Parts: sequence; structure tokens; C-alpha cells
Amino acid sequence: MDVTAILEIVWKVLNSPAVIAVLAGGLLWLLNKLYAAKPAWQALEGTIIAAVKWAEKEIPDDTPNKALVRLNAALNYVVKVYEEARGKPVDAQTKAELREGIQIVHAELEASGNLDKAAPTEG
Repeated sequence: MDVTAILEIVWKVLNSPAVIAVLAGGLLWLLNKLYAAKPAWQALEGTIIAAVKWAEKEIPDDTPNKALVRLNAALNYVVKVYEEARGKPVDAQTKAELREGIQIVHAELEASGNLDKAAPTEG
């Protein structure tokens, strides 16, 4: 049997309906896994919203590097909640995802006008 005959047999097998169905099923499974994979922060979106609003109110505007300080404060709060919920320390990748989620949620809150600070009280 020569190489051409072997390639013809392989080609016929690969083009059979059963193999094509298996390949299509595998591709659909992979696409569903990729589509279903969500960042860690989406499960904690409510906690992130609360942390962002808390940091905006608690950290004054005249604080040096206020954005970084607020981000760090919100991140520390979210990480604490995440660790308590999971019962284990957060890894570096998840922490980066949570930081990104905080920034995304902050931008969404700011754009929608839902990031109002408490009015300063006079007295």
C-alpha cells in the first residue's frame, strides 16, 4: 500500500458523517465553554458596587492619588468578601480580574450618574 492509498482512506474516514458530527459537536462544546466562562468579578458585582460607592464617600477628594487609593480600598474590601465566600486566599489572576471589574463597574456607575457622593453637611 502506498502513501496515496493511505491518504485516500484517511480522507474518506474524515469526511464520513460520523466524524463530521463528532467534530461539529466538539466545536460547539468548546464554543459553549468559552462563552460560559465569565470573569470572577461578575459573581461579585453587587459587592463591587457597594465597595466603589463606599470608597467614593469615605476617601476625600483632596487625598493624594485619590483614584488609586479608592481603587485599593475597594479592592481590599472585595478581596475580603471573595476570600470569606470561597474559604481560601485569592490568587494573583483573580485579584487582577477583580481589580479590572472594579474599574469597569466604577466607569459604568460614573457614566450612569449613580456615583453621587453624599452632600457635605454644614455645621
